[in-house]
Amino acid sequence: MKRAVWFALAGGLILAACATQKEMVPIGGSRADGTVNMAFEYGIFESPQVNMSTAAVGAADRCRAWGYKDAEPFGGQTQKCEAANGYGTCMRWMVTVTYQCTGSPPASR
Repeated sequence: MKRAVWFALAGGLILAACATQKEMVPIGGSRADGTVNMAFEYGIFESPQVNMSTAAVGAADRCRAWGYKDAEPFGGQTQKCEAANGYGTCMRWMVTVTYQCTGSPPASR
């Protein structure tokens, strides 16, 4: 009986750790600085799969709405623990990528 319980738990963990599609969404930025922050969250048992091309399109759309021509990734990415359990293990992560708007913005009035 104990063996069956352990197999069930192991199977549950394997299924929970499967690849999970995540979509990056804009969470902030600065029109004046020409930056857009795109992010996604994932849990401890998830293996996130992110389409970075879709994220770049989302950032470029935000930049175009501000009058810029396009956007490109600026530096790398940051990963921050959003929720930890009582033992200090991170249960939920947020990954953020900053995009720099490119092209000339409209002149300020």
